Amino acid sequence: MGFLRALGDTGLTVSALGLGTVKIGRDQGVKYPDAFTIPDDDAVRHLLARARDLGVNLIDTAPAYGHSEERLGQLLSHRDHWVIVTKVGEEFEHGESRFDFTPEHTRASVERSLRRLRTDYLDVVLVHSDGNDLAVLRQGTLEVLDDLKREGKIRATGVSTKTVQGGLETLRRADIAMVTYNLAHQDEKPVIDLAAEQGKGILIKKAFASGHLPADHPDPVQASLDRVLGTPGVGAVIAGTVNPRHLEENVAKARRACDEP
Repeated sequence: MGFLRALGDTGLTVSALGLGTVKIGRDQGVKYPDAFTIPDDDAVRHLLARARDLGVNLIDTAPAYGHSEERLGQLLSHRDHWVIVTKVGEEFEHGESRFDFTPEHTRASVERSLRRLRTDYLDVVLVHSDGNDLAVLRQGTLEVLDDLKREGKIRATGVSTKTVQGGLETLRRADIAMVTYNLAHQDEKPVIDLAAEQGKGILIKKAFASGHLPADHPDPVQASLDRVLGTPGVGAVIAGTVNPRHLEENVAKARRACDEP
């Protein structure tokens, strides 16, 4: 598998490393080991342009990422280049998360994301689970996303899950599961294995354990990318950064993991 790869049978081609954008919209309630400052518009423009120059075409956002969607809508150019992933279900307000998986909120959230991102379609919309995956999947959220897909507003649907059973059920009912997989956490690999068998899409979150990878490797980031991107069924790793140098290093390591220069 190369640096550009199919995302299951969705028809989408994604870079093996995608850019997570929580840090351009929110600095509260995040789990990174080092403090950071939300970058200004010029810095975000430079980051996005550098990502594009490096061959990254996948970008991940969410309503729960503070002002991330609005800023991307203002600053992201070359819409046709990008595969945009956003989410429904979680809102972040007044320093706290709240969840709403009702059909009414789901449709309103997607329509709001379209406005914020200044686009007439979203490539991927995932349900942002609160951890009670199977209960979330009973609330009609995916059914609304399927309706929006038929309307042409979404190209692929899925769930950002937290349990193996939730991931397996997601693959039965949707196009994509986003799961946690890294050197220290491999419990959800059965979901990846099933996706590989069925031609479904897999996106990986926390491949670097939010900066807390075990230190028993000379280069834990490279070791994790080698493991994750070498696993059949994995489409892409989502990694958040606002530092262009870190982005360049991550892309180089992802290409190395894909055996590409």
